[in-house]
Amino acid sequence: MEDTINFKDVIKQSVLHLEAFRSVSYVDMFLGLFSSFIIGMFIYWIYRKTFRGVVYSYNYNVSFVLMTMITALIIMTISTNIVLSLGMVGALSIVRFRTAVKDPLDIVYMFWAISAGIASGAKMYPLALGGSIVIGLTLAWLSRRKLKEQAYLLIVRHTDAANDELRVQLRKLNSKLKSKTVRKDFTELTVELMLRDDNTAFVQTISEIEGVHDASLINYSGDYAQ
Repeated sequence: MEDTINFKDVIKQSVLHLEAFRSVSYVDMFLGLFSSFIIGMFIYWIYRKTFRGVVYSYNYNVSFVLMTMITALIIMTISTNIVLSLGMVGALSIVRFRTAVKDPLDIVYMFWAISAGIASGAKMYPLALGGSIVIGLTLAWLSRRKLKEQAYLLIVRHTDAANDELRVQLRKLNSKLKSKTVRKDFTELTVELMLRDDNTAFVQTISEIEGVHDASLINYSGDYAQ
């Protein structure tokens, strides 16, 4: 069949025309790298403004800019020749990343940077810019919405004499029991609270209950407490 595509012929043709990768114009290279840089800086700004973790990492945030530009460079390289694309895939397949990503939202930013770099390298500038603006505005909106209600952990150490009164106070706060540790002389409770404002006067009220040794309120965010 004449219409059948022979993969070996495609490889041979690509080898014979390996110089085709030079067909990428300087204008396309500049537009691709410039677009990826602008989008990377936008990701950098959104991540910095919406960060809600414990310790902000400047190096981690800067990596999004470089990741976007490097991905665009790779796409521009492999889009010119099938041999180069196969070689690049083989080279990248041996790379192993062992850095643990504790916040699931950080993975979203990584995929955003890679996707924007792919779109920029493929000359889909409206898609890269428009899609990044929509994603950035969505993350900013969700971040502001999250601030209206913060999660806290209330840790109370008390004796049996405070059981009834403490139960009444916790019911008023609409709390959720996370853990309970019973020891010989006291009981330690850890409850989760959702607060919409900074009114923490209830901590003093709980501390004054007879039989309560101490009460601590900790800001809770995912897997981190501060």
